[in-house]
Amino acid sequence: MSMIDEPLYPIAVLIDELKNEDIQLRLNSIRRLSTIARALGEARTRKELIPFLSENNDDDDEVLLAMAEELGVFIPYVGGVEYASALLPPLEGLCTVEETCVREKAVESLCRIGSQMKENDVIESFIPLVKRLAAGEWFTARVSSCGLFHIAYASALEPLKNELRTIYSQLCQDDMPMVRRAAATNLGKFAATVERSHLKTDIIPMFEDLTQDDQDSVRLLAVESCAALGKLLEPQDCVAQILPVIVNFSQDKSWRVRYMVANQLYEVCEAVGPEATRMDLVPAYVRLLRDNEAEVRIAAAGKVTKFCRILSPELSVQHILPCVKELSSDSSQHVRSALASVIMGMAPVLGKDTTIEQLLPIFLSLLKDEFPDVRLNIISKLDQVNQVVGIDLLSQSLLPAIVELAEDRHWRVRLAIIEYIPLLASQLGVGFFNDKLGALCMQWLKDKVYSIRDAAANNVKRLAEEFGPEWAMQHIVPQVLDMINDPHYLYRMTILYAVSLLAPVMGSEITCSKLLPVVITASKDRVPNIKFNAAKVLQSLIPIVDVSVVEKSIRPCLVELSEDPDVDVRFYANKALQATNQVMMSS
Repeated sequence: MSMIDEPLYPIAVLIDELKNEDIQLRLNSIRRLSTIARALGEARTRKELIPFLSENNDDDDEVLLAMAEELGVFIPYVGGVEYASALLPPLEGLCTVEETCVREKAVESLCRIGSQMKENDVIESFIPLVKRLAAGEWFTARVSSCGLFHIAYASALEPLKNELRTIYSQLCQDDMPMVRRAAATNLGKFAATVERSHLKTDIIPMFEDLTQDDQDSVRLLAVESCAALGKLLEPQDCVAQILPVIVNFSQDKSWRVRYMVANQLYEVCEAVGPEATRMDLVPAYVRLLRDNEAEVRIAAAGKVTKFCRILSPELSVQHILPCVKELSSDSSQHVRSALASVIMGMAPVLGKDTTIEQLLPIFLSLLKDEFPDVRLNIISKLDQVNQVVGIDLLSQSLLPAIVELAEDRHWRVRLAIIEYIPLLASQLGVGFFNDKLGALCMQWLKDKVYSIRDAAANNVKRLAEEFGPEWAMQHIVPQVLDMINDPHYLYRMTILYAVSLLAPVMGSEITCSKLLPVVITASKDRVPNIKFNAAKVLQSLIPIVDVSVVEKSIRPCLVELSEDPDVDVRFYANKALQATNQVMMSS
């Protein structure tokens, strides 16, 4: 039955569908709520549909999740913002269910609705809802309430604001760890709406309670609010209130808390300013870099460049570099990998001399790491070092490592190196490239792995673009074309692909004289795959060459292929022939 034709979609049908045993049917009718509401009109939606949804006690989480989501965008269907409070009762019910993702979606929808409601309506219906949830018997309601305070507080009047702060403080000390976790998670959002005068008197004591919680899961969420609170406080308050907490947390007995500190430390540094960072946070950070848990070292290692940017080069060399040296030979490959992904960024921070003396040896040891990801992370950021160290030194030190990686047994490593070659070529210049890397580029065209051959063909094209057609004619095209006679048909196929990529870069003249004859030869290959690929390449050459060439060389070749015994060869040849017909007609 069509929704729109029926002026008043009977609510009875919806009731039947929402009571059906088939979950798919129930889900579909929830997803159609907006259509149903349009058919009912705004008044009936408010009077019949919403109350019915409030009473709907479906026990399937998927249906409830869909309902929580739909209701979040339902304001237009109940008559606009004036009537938004009609949507609160069903969502309040969803805030108390057991399944976390349903509650989270209901809270998200309530926030969306509450932020659009008129101030008066917030006071009359949204704030009472928050208070009911916060005093709920079940912990689920209290957990949900924590995510709503920042919306409620913004519209509240002074006595109500005092009450809301008091309630939030009680939630921070709730008996259930789940509630304290929710209070810790939302503290930053709530604090952002609280007046500055109350930050120190009310919010900081709540924060301190949470940081001393006996559950590590609560403490680690309190760490997350450190950076958020730090941004709200004046720098001197931040130093007095937040810094000691962070320093304590960096020695917490739970590694998960220390892990969170390692992740958040940089944001806290930004809030407290460089002076305090140097005094208190450098020793804390050094401790985290030397933590006995690999997870904590990974998080800390990943922030090493950001941290050094805040410090002076002298402090970085004195305190951070010794740790970086240790981490470069860490027992965990993941720690070395995290370090390798950021260490290149330290070069501009430390300057040329320190980079050459102290960082370069660390790069080189990571480039020889047995774990491919570590080597790759170094290679992918080489240009940052090049800017500092200069090409001569870089090429002496790095070239042996690059050549080794180019022949690495892990194909993903070879692939990453190929993708990096055009950038290397532009940094190292033509002469260097011709001496050292040219042969490698040809070797990759015959790799056993298809992805490498494919990337190698693209690489050849990018090099031709980088150094220009004349250079390519001398150093690339002849070597590529030589391979068209390779005994292995897969390698011949790669060459055809390379030719199709090179043609637009090389231009019409070289394409006609050098590339086209090779493709026409390939069209007479004994392997059907080569022939139909030759047909595809011929089609791609049509826009590059002159019409007379299409008529004299390309078309006859395609006519021959269109009579081939193989069905695929005939298909691609006919497709290409249609393209030649269009060109010849338009000329």
